[in-house]
Amino acid sequence: MAFGLGAMLLVSGCGTPGAPLPPSLKLPDPVTNLSASRTGNQVSLTWTMPRRNTDKLLIKGNIAVRVCRKESSGACLPVPANLSFAPQAKAAFTETLPAALASDAPRPLTYFVELLSPHGRSAGPSNAAHVVAGEAPGPVAGLSAELRKDGAVLHWNADTAASPTTVIRLHRKLLTPQPGTESAVKPDPQQGFLAPPKELVEQSLLVDSNAQPAQALDKTIRFSETYEYCAQRVARVTVDGQTVELAGPLSDPIRVEAIDTFPPAVPSGLAAVATAADSAAGASIDLSWLPVAEADLAGYAVYRREGEGAWQRISPAQPVVGPGFHDPEVQPGHTYRYAVTAIDQLGHESARSPEAEETVPNP
Repeated sequence: MAFGLGAMLLVSGCGTPGAPLPPSLKLPDPVTNLSASRTGNQVSLTWTMPRRNTDKLLIKGNIAVRVCRKESSGACLPVPANLSFAPQAKAAFTETLPAALASDAPRPLTYFVELLSPHGRSAGPSNAAHVVAGEAPGPVAGLSAELRKDGAVLHWNADTAASPTTVIRLHRKLLTPQPGTESAVKPDPQQGFLAPPKELVEQSLLVDSNAQPAQALDKTIRFSETYEYCAQRVARVTVDGQTVELAGPLSDPIRVEAIDTFPPAVPSGLAAVATAADSAAGASIDLSWLPVAEADLAGYAVYRREGEGAWQRISPAQPVVGPGFHDPEVQPGHTYRYAVTAIDQLGHESARSPEAEETVPNP
């Protein structure tokens, strides 16, 4: 009987109330994924509303939102807005910048949002979201292209009044994609146009807008393809280690048909060595030169003349593959002049190399 009474007392003791808990302040968890973007003079904010409050309790009903913005280290000034969103909602807010923030030089502008409890209290501001305040860069004028053997050269009109923080972004689109072509990818701006194994449909390049002359070379075009280029000025500022951009309007596009009409480089280093007629093989002259390092090289053509006579091609109709040639059709005591050209796979032929002269010894 005593044992049963003790057990009853023990069970009863487990239900003794502990220290009282503080009342919940019902503070919504702060926003952690605020992002901001500027288009023209409008700034758009997006974020996700929390599901719970700081007491880990589910929030019921809409949550009031306060927005503020600040320049540099100044105070965060409230943005007039009457906002509230449901828990877990994908929230968005857009404002038109006041004239003072949409003019003058590019500079950082930072936004925060705070979520308020029913009593108007907050658990703290969101993460910072940055845009660029100031006047948007003007358009790029005079965009043109010049096709060269080493690529496409883009030219545009220089803007001497451009801010030092403004760069030119060139956009390139492949208009003749082949099967297996990569989809649009934006390469690292610091690396310029990349040269991937498969050509990208869209690429971009940042160029110093104050560089002289106002031009850029795209070395990664491929002949027989057609491209479209356009350009825009972009103001870039750095805040909290993050680069933020404000882009101006896109220029009118230009089209470039990359047709290869360019001959290979002229061969160099031509040398001629004669062999006397009393040798077992008879008189001959052996030629050698430095190879031309071009991907579309088909080979070489060899030319010869005597004195100031006309040049005659002495190599076969098919280009000579290697950088050397044996000429057995020579006469003892005669002096010959030689030159070589390079030929690509489309049949374009370079100018003749500097001459090499050699005299065949008499027996």
